[in-house]
Amino acid sequence: MAPDTRLDTAAAPKLEGSSWQGVRPRYPEAEVGHAWADLALSAWLGRLTGNISPAALGAAWFDWACHLMLSPDKQAELLTQGLSNVQRWLVYASGSNPDLVRPLAQDKRFSEPPWQQWPWHQLSQGFLLNQQWWHRATAGVRGMSPHHADVVTFVARQLLDCVAPSNFVSTNPVVLHACFESGGMNLLNGFLRAARDTREALSGQRRPPTYRPGREVAVTPGKVVMSNGLIELLRYDPVTPTVHAVPLLIVPAWIMKYYILDLSPHNSLVRYLVEHGHTVYMVSWKNPQAGDRELSMEDYRRLGVMAAIDAVSEQTGAEHINAAGYCLGGTLLAIAAAAMARDHDRRLSSMTLLAAQVDFTEPGELSLFIDDSQVAFLEASMWQQGYLDTRQMAGAFQLLRSNDLIWSRRLRHYLLDLPDRENDLMSWNADATRMPYRMHSEYLHKLFLRNSLASARYLVGGRPVALTDISAPIFAVGTLTDHVAPWRSVYKIIPLSDTEVTFALTSGGHNAGVVSPPGTEHRSYQMSVHAHADPYIDPGRWQADTEQVEGSWWPAWEAWLARHAGGQVDPPPPMPDAPPAPGRYVLQP
Repeated sequence: MAPDTRLDTAAAPKLEGSSWQGVRPRYPEAEVGHAWADLALSAWLGRLTGNISPAALGAAWFDWACHLMLSPDKQAELLTQGLSNVQRWLVYASGSNPDLVRPLAQDKRFSEPPWQQWPWHQLSQGFLLNQQWWHRATAGVRGMSPHHADVVTFVARQLLDCVAPSNFVSTNPVVLHACFESGGMNLLNGFLRAARDTREALSGQRRPPTYRPGREVAVTPGKVVMSNGLIELLRYDPVTPTVHAVPLLIVPAWIMKYYILDLSPHNSLVRYLVEHGHTVYMVSWKNPQAGDRELSMEDYRRLGVMAAIDAVSEQTGAEHINAAGYCLGGTLLAIAAAAMARDHDRRLSSMTLLAAQVDFTEPGELSLFIDDSQVAFLEASMWQQGYLDTRQMAGAFQLLRSNDLIWSRRLRHYLLDLPDRENDLMSWNADATRMPYRMHSEYLHKLFLRNSLASARYLVGGRPVALTDISAPIFAVGTLTDHVAPWRSVYKIIPLSDTEVTFALTSGGHNAGVVSPPGTEHRSYQMSVHAHADPYIDPGRWQADTEQVEGSWWPAWEAWLARHAGGQVDPPPPMPDAPPAPGRYVLQP
């Protein structure tokens, strides 16, 4: 077994080559005394605002209001549109007419049959007309910052979602019918459920999960073959007589626990790969505490990716390794691969990026929460507690899909008295992790705000790394409805690299699009190979011209992986004295 490498977090700031170099230090300990009141005030305000910066929202609103006041043509357009909407709705409400507005495909609030009857259909159409008007009012204002326009549009949508007729008993025919059928017991039971949820939220209690790592999920047999103060490295037991000569290392994001790739046996990507003869290693990250506040991006690269690569090389004796990274783990893997290529370390046989971005100029709706003002406000909260809390991250993701994750859930639980429909993916999603203060600050500044990796300004060991140095072939996966890593952003690995890139676009979102085993219904993907010498094709044209294949993308990736995994050899020797998977870190609350 590889030696246990203990992490001295107190020494973390002194690490040579830390990615902290080149970033303006946000609140070094020597200066905390001078900024203590600023930080304390921002941290206190953050508890009241859900860590949303009032200054950031105020700047966006002021930008919109000022430019709207200076746009008489826009004002006239909105006035005309508003009067037209009122007239159209009155005509519509007076008789049977075609729908004025069709909700978006993902908006299911008014899809039940009772909503198609009078007067509920007229009510929903009036709401959708109002929502449409506000979208036009907050978008396309001449001279306004695009970021501020996105923020104002987003806030307007959130406020409108709060007052949607589907949220209230008296204006929701489905709820009224449930009240009639149950004699009002649905509201009583919903009230009791809301009281229980509120009590648990205020006390910080969490109900025991239905799917527990090592019992119902993360049950693929394996061993913990290396550990240090940041990771446990799992190696899964072979189930085939021979295995591919080149092992596979998977680097998940530390914003999530690794077992999204090893859920139940029927949808475990790890089990699928093991059954196809791959020796699979998995990084399981520690869930950081307040004492880990000074862990840096460099620590995650050095003690995470590089320590795992070293251990896999030592244990298997393989000269080359296939590596795959998911989400933020893929971004870190790309950084490590670029640094290895720069330093003439050729151990990577291939690199796979699963819903992982390397260019952050178009990071999707997450950019709504990321600008200099918002990051400074968030840093104050992290400075006080030493990490970004799980509830803070969950709140941001819930706002991005408020209809599904907030209002529809409250409708089902508190007004319709419908039980939770939990599955292994939902249970994993609730098993969130924390992000260390320093690492998350570096991540936001260097990647989101400065886009240093894509512009070859990201420093490793005091020197910049460039994605163009990577010569190993790349397999990149984007998911069609991803709101965390939009597929068009993931697609940018093609113009940013100087190697062969196989790009696959799969149906589904950030999680369900990746967890897509063969046999799953309503799954499809598109895939093509972009050779180094091929001309660039923009993502829109690529999507239009590339053939769609029905089914899971897993077999296509496994076939690609096998071509880079060498011939068949005997499995690596067992390690009977090693602790069993899933290890200790994944069980940390």
